Amino acid sequence: MNKFTQNNRLKRNVVLGAQEWFQDESFWDEFAPFMFDETRWTMADAEVERIVALSGIAPPAKVLDLCCGVGRHGLAFARRGFQVTGVDITGSYLEAARESAAAEGLAIECIREDARAFQRPGAFALCVNLGASFGYSSDARDDGLILRRCRENLVGGGVFVLETIGKETAARAFVETETTECDGWKVSACYSIVGDWEKLGNVWRAQKENTVYERSFAIRLYAGTELKRLLLRAGFDEVALYGDLDGRAYDQRAEMLVAVARKADIGRRALHTIGKNRRAHSESRIHRE
Repeated sequence: MNKFTQNNRLKRNVVLGAQEWFQDESFWDEFAPFMFDETRWTMADAEVERIVALSGIAPPAKVLDLCCGVGRHGLAFARRGFQVTGVDITGSYLEAARESAAAEGLAIECIREDARAFQRPGAFALCVNLGASFGYSSDARDDGLILRRCRENLVGGGVFVLETIGKETAARAFVETETTECDGWKVSACYSIVGDWEKLGNVWRAQKENTVYERSFAIRLYAGTELKRLLLRAGFDEVALYGDLDGRAYDQRAEMLVAVARKADIGRRALHTIGKNRRAHSESRIHRE
């Protein structure tokens, strides 16, 4: 599929109403209290510290927080002096992120845009996609499109950090049902495997007295080798896999599937090649003499 056809297909899906489950803002509003509790807010600072260590990117570099939600990680980056742009499809989440940033006197750019469509080529030193916010689209080709967008939006030498659920970790720790209670709400999540381990099916339910929210969706799963291959196909130069943001190995003890993908620094590579050729030429001339 050429870029014109692909962009037209994307435009039809995003603009003309071929709605995906994640484009329904009411879903995110209904379940936000259970996804972004105090524990998750507290975790964000430590997670950003680990991302900085994994990536080697230092402030005041520009950071793209793709699928930023309510801005947990964007705020943590901004506190450390990074220049942060958060992109999300949910308007209420972006408004919450703006309010939180204003309350702390932080400057965060918040943009409402589909992750498949956001483009700002060569603008960021670091791009992050965290909290299993990948593999949502019904069309698997969109996953590759998002990865290409991430690469295009990075400067030469930039880094992309992706945190998702791996097939290996999902299989090892699989449970059919999880339940909890939160402020009088009874919350449950039921899981299933869709296809030949293609997706992780979810049925979320929250009930408080006569109010009931229930939604079904599925997230595409990748094995570590599959995700690495997809990132390389998207044009990244180097890809390393980890079992969590703390840099542990992606092995039988892995908690999540974390990929750290690096975009080649063409200018630096060209200088290295020129220097190498000059040394080879010089050595050849000395040998002849």
